[in-house]
Amino acid sequence: MYRSAAKRLMPMFHRQVKIPPHNHIQSLSIFNSQSRFSTSSTSESFPNQNPDGHFDSSSSSTSTKAFNDEKKTSGHDHEAQNTRTARPGRAQYEEEQERVLRASLNHVIRFGWTEAAMIAGAREVGVSPSIVGSFSRKEAALVEFFMDECLQRLIDIIDSGVDLKDLIPSARIAKLVRIRLEMQAPYISKWPQALSIQAQPANITTSFKQRAMLIDEIWHAAGDDSTDVDWYAKRTILGGIYSATELYMLTDASPDYRDTWTFLDRRIRDAFDLKKSVQEAKYLAEAVGAGMGGSVQGLLKKVFPG
Repeated sequence: MYRSAAKRLMPMFHRQVKIPPHNHIQSLSIFNSQSRFSTSSTSESFPNQNPDGHFDSSSSSTSTKAFNDEKKTSGHDHEAQNTRTARPGRAQYEEEQERVLRASLNHVIRFGWTEAAMIAGAREVGVSPSIVGSFSRKEAALVEFFMDECLQRLIDIIDSGVDLKDLIPSARIAKLVRIRLEMQAPYISKWPQALSIQAQPANITTSFKQRAMLIDEIWHAAGDDSTDVDWYAKRTILGGIYSATELYMLTDASPDYRDTWTFLDRRIRDAFDLKKSVQEAKYLAEAVGAGMGGSVQGLLKKVFPG
């Protein structure tokens, strides 16, 4: 669910959810979610839950019974904790996977987006290289992890509001696209391989989802709250600009990718000029269709306000 779409759905959610009376609440479970979301299956995490965590609202008949119950529960919890220590659960196992993927990024320049980079990453963090066999789509898992990490970094920048709040929407979009693509600069020599991995039939669904989430976040940061067909049109246009700039960057030999950012600024400017032209044409069509009956000067003010 994209943030802008979620924002529109939240009021509906609050209208439908009814909070039960206080005397009907018997238990409460608190889950701590990860700050970094993931679209890939290997980075998910599930909190450890105490199977005996039910809260009994009834009072005990005697203080002795309460003491014994507390002692029994503490003993059971201690035993369960020892069991989890002896046999690592799913959460710990996937934490190791994330550590391996993160360390593997340090070896992409040398080995590319390959299983060899993942093996080197596992050795770097002291994990058996056999863990690489637990990834169903090894190279794709590494690329998808990188994409998720970059998106989370971009969201952190957006939420911080640094150097963004005083920019007009077009400049803000151009800046965010540049920031995101600069994250790929250290891996630019290996990025054609990443694009090839993303384009494989088994990976294209996740790749499309990750890019769609990226484009939606950028529009969200630009203050877009559209809910009609414009929502899709805007994201399609920006998605095309992003992909074109990404490909241009692969062959750019200018210092600090100067030509790439010039290319990006021009595409963004053209897109916003096109939006203005379409809007002007819409005003003209509405004016003619409604038969304004006014002067030419009135028509011009309607088409070109201000």
